[in-house]
Amino acid sequence: MTATGEDHVTARGGPWWWARRRSAVFDVSLAVASALECGFEGIPFARDAGIPVAAGVVFGLLAGSVLLVRRRWPIAVVLVSIAITPAEMGFLMGIVGLYTLAASELPRRILASLAGMSLLGTLIVTFVKTRQDMSRGDLDIGDWFVPFAAITMSVGFTAPPVLLGLYVGARRRLMESLRERADDLERELQLLAERAEERAEWARNEERTRIAREMHDVVAHRVSLMVVHAAALQAVARKDPEKAVRNAALVGDMGRQALTELREMLGVLRSGGDVRRERAASVPLAAVGAAAAAAASRAADDEGPCLAEIEELVGQSAAAGMVVDLSVEGDERSYAPEVEQTAYRVVQEALTNVHKHAAGAKTYVRLAHRVSEIAMQVENEPAEEAASSARLPSGGNGLVGMKERVSALGGVFVSGPTEAGGFRVSAVIPAS
Repeated sequence: MTATGEDHVTARGGPWWWARRRSAVFDVSLAVASALECGFEGIPFARDAGIPVAAGVVFGLLAGSVLLVRRRWPIAVVLVSIAITPAEMGFLMGIVGLYTLAASELPRRILASLAGMSLLGTLIVTFVKTRQDMSRGDLDIGDWFVPFAAITMSVGFTAPPVLLGLYVGARRRLMESLRERADDLERELQLLAERAEERAEWARNEERTRIAREMHDVVAHRVSLMVVHAAALQAVARKDPEKAVRNAALVGDMGRQALTELREMLGVLRSGGDVRRERAASVPLAAVGAAAAAAASRAADDEGPCLAEIEELVGQSAAAGMVVDLSVEGDERSYAPEVEQTAYRVVQEALTNVHKHAAGAKTYVRLAHRVSEIAMQVENEPAEEAASSARLPSGGNGLVGMKERVSALGGVFVSGPTEAGGFRVSAVIPAS
């Protein structure tokens, strides 16, 4: 985890304005060294100025100790160093003050002004001091040495600390910028991980819903017909043995068809699960949703029921004792596999609901092939009291599943009771 700048500041805890105790100890050491330097330099200054030596020493100690506040008030430190330049003291304070000022966040015009003042002050003092030494005979060098010494001393005491301070300040700002970028990147990655987790959870929910819908469509219709045939078999077993044998054969065929469809679906899901288990150690979180969607796509791409099988579907319901009337309008043609599967499932689920809730009622199944869409409608008349009393159990998900299927293809689904007391299911699905 990358810590932010605020975390760094909180973790330190130095006294007063210092961020760290180490910085405070370092500045105190510099201030002591500067005070001692100015104190020793105050002795010759007091003699030249004609004041008591003790006063010169005290003045030097006080002036040199100003370096203690260099991090808080760097401008004050540089100004004090410029002020005591004529007294030929405060060289350490001047160098450290210029470095601190250059490394700070203060405007560059302030740095340029104070650095120029320090350069000019050092130049004048060095020029005057060197000329005085030459006039007294302490130095026996040509006149060229005076400006050379003045320029060299002034540039030597001003340029290096300023350049070093600029470099350190730029490096510090760069490091802070990199830290902020790292923090932003970490927050962005965390947000992406959260969104990936949400997408994965959404994909898992969609996959569970899809599996439940497919299981319902595959099993419910077959099992409902099997229950109806089993009831008929029980009723005619003694009166009409031949009809009982036919009903028993139909129950067996429907059971085998239901098991075949269920086995195919579970095979697709199991193969998708094996692939996910093999890659579980290396697949990132964001790929979970893609894996689930891929399994669902493979299940949808397998050959499923189509419109050509609706007549067989209606025949199975008729064999179970339902009076079904099938009518087809328009020219029959092929559609996309998902369109034909959805249309088949809508009719299948509607007939299943008739078996469950209106057994024995006459039912009308209508298909209409239009230019850009296919429409289907399943409507049943009111059921007789004796027939409707023996209802099959229902989970209440059939209409929901049909609406989800049709809406996923951009179609329209409507269901509800009719004025005559029956029930109608209608759906329109775009052809492409």
